[in-house]
Amino acid sequence: MDGFGLRPHLKSMADRLAAAGYAVLVPNVFYRAGRAPLVELPEFINPVERPELLASLRPAALSLTPEGAMRDAVTYLDWLADSPLTTAGPVGVTGYCMGAGLALRTAGAHPDRVVAMAGFHGAYLATDAPDSPHLLADRITAELYFGHADQDTTNPAEQIDRLDKALTAAGVRHRGEVYTGAHHGFTQADTAMYSAEATERHWTALLDLFGRAL
Repeated sequence: MDGFGLRPHLKSMADRLAAAGYAVLVPNVFYRAGRAPLVELPEFINPVERPELLASLRPAALSLTPEGAMRDAVTYLDWLADSPLTTAGPVGVTGYCMGAGLALRTAGAHPDRVVAMAGFHGAYLATDAPDSPHLLADRITAELYFGHADQDTTNPAEQIDRLDKALTAAGVRHRGEVYTGAHHGFTQADTAMYSAEATERHWTALLDLFGRAL
């Protein structure tokens, strides 16, 4: 999920991935703060016009520490492995906005289970922080794909470069592409940041990665 949380649009994305033949789990990573949605969301989200939405969700996002998120990831992976809806085999993870960082951390924390990871318009993937997601590069064995937005203040060019260099140095199979003209959140059709062209490009890349690896 992205920072706005579970809502009908994310279910439609999960349905499209499931239609391609995958068992899909979309967890509410803010569950500690309550059931989704944590705040009443409009059918069309424009953060410029409604800045209070992100402000109200910020405490839940800040409370999700890397350590807590990775404890949760074990539960999600175990649930999938034990579910009668799945078959034995490797796992792919994908994430949007903050979810891209969670997916990257999951790939680093569980290299024995995650064989494919994708992130789109990811936020703060390679910062100067001592717990930045990119610092897990040397633990990753999965194949990775990143679809970056070039109009994205949460993931500037220097962070894209830092991420690429860290993955390359660690020998991680990966590909990162910058989607020209795309804004942060470009896959989210219920927001003002949506781009139909960039979203279809994302689906092509995601299904190609999962088709090879899973």
